[in-house]
Amino acid sequence: MTSEFAVAIHGLVFLNQRKSTTSSEELAANVCTNPARVRKVLAKLKKAGIVATKEGLEGGYHLAKDPLNITLKQICDALEVKFVSSSWKSGDETNPCMIASGMAGVMDDLYGELDDLCKKRMEQITIKDIHESLVRKKLNSLKS
Repeated sequence: MTSEFAVAIHGLVFLNQRKSTTSSEELAANVCTNPARVRKVLAKLKKAGIVATKEGLEGGYHLAKDPLNITLKQICDALEVKFVSSSWKSGDETNPCMIASGMAGVMDDLYGELDDLCKKRMEQITIKDIHESLVRKKLNSLKS
């Protein structure tokens, strides 16, 4: 998984809180990254219909959907996130040993299953849920 997923969720929750068009510079300052990175991530979210943009002096980004209807799975899909994967494979497909020649395929299948399970869970979590979780944490810290 890349950090784009965290940048996207952070930015979307911030846009939900602001409820107004927000520049990439403002978003970047809140996410603690650079505006070019924010623009790169939000361009993918715009293509997926999750955010919209406004041009001009007071331009920027705003949510294109109700935060209750933006699931983390939609964000995963827009960013082509893989939660579980490996770029390295053990063994060698040409090796006559059943384990050496077959392990990479078995592990790829396992990674695929685990990734699907993660994405199923992401279907159940919305931007509104994340925002409400932050509000609860803040309220709990004030009570302490």
